[in-house]
Amino acid sequence: MIPAPAGVLLDLDGTIYELDAPIPGAAEAVARLRRAGIAVRFCTNTTRMPRRALGDRLAAFGIPAAVDDVITAPSAAAAWLKAEGIERVALYVADDTREDFAGFTLADVPEAVVLGDLADGWTFDVLNRAFRQVLGGARLVALQRNRYWKTADGLSLDAGPFVAALEFATGARATLVGKPSRAFFLAAAASLGVPQQRIVVVGDDVSTDVAGAQAAGLRGVLVRTGKYRPGDEGTVTPAPTAVVDSVADLPGLLGV
Repeated sequence: MIPAPAGVLLDLDGTIYELDAPIPGAAEAVARLRRAGIAVRFCTNTTRMPRRALGDRLAAFGIPAAVDDVITAPSAAAAWLKAEGIERVALYVADDTREDFAGFTLADVPEAVVLGDLADGWTFDVLNRAFRQVLGGARLVALQRNRYWKTADGLSLDAGPFVAALEFATGARATLVGKPSRAFFLAAAASLGVPQQRIVVVGDDVSTDVAGAQAAGLRGVLVRTGKYRPGDEGTVTPAPTAVVDSVADLPGLLGV
């Protein structure tokens, strides 16, 4: 049991839901946390949906969530770009996600190249355009660098391999704004308004969710759903704070 948590950061895809269905018991688990007075935020690296749509999806699964309850890699990127004074961008993200970048100017000669997950939209021409923009002086911004994710057809490449390809080809080093960056976790933790040492992060990716959280000084709990593969818990140091079969087991782990 992890005693006296005051806040929980929950991953979405693979943790709260999988494909188009909620993880069994997820809605009740979140409700129990909230009834116990535990602050909850949803933190995701997905770059295919804007925060508004993610909130709608959670509501459809019986989990009420305001837009501000959802923290995404695109929203973190928009905040970072504004802080850096960057106005002209080239967006390599799903069309729906572009609404999270309202206020920026889309440009063929950008100040920053923003990379998300385009799935089948990644072609040689698209990747080559981004390559030339970075060579031309644009900063390379990675929304996330997950290696793969779980789809209806099985595990599929995520954005990370394409980020790595551009880094290798250009010699540039991408600025990572999503998980597992320390800045992302600390910003999400700050939004809870509770002591950092009393925050738990829950996710199905042992590297991005758990190791990233623990590197930021938070406790990491791994769930055996989503992209989890047997033995994942033994691949990171330190090991996860705890491992549970699913998010439905989280209230019991936290003594709620």
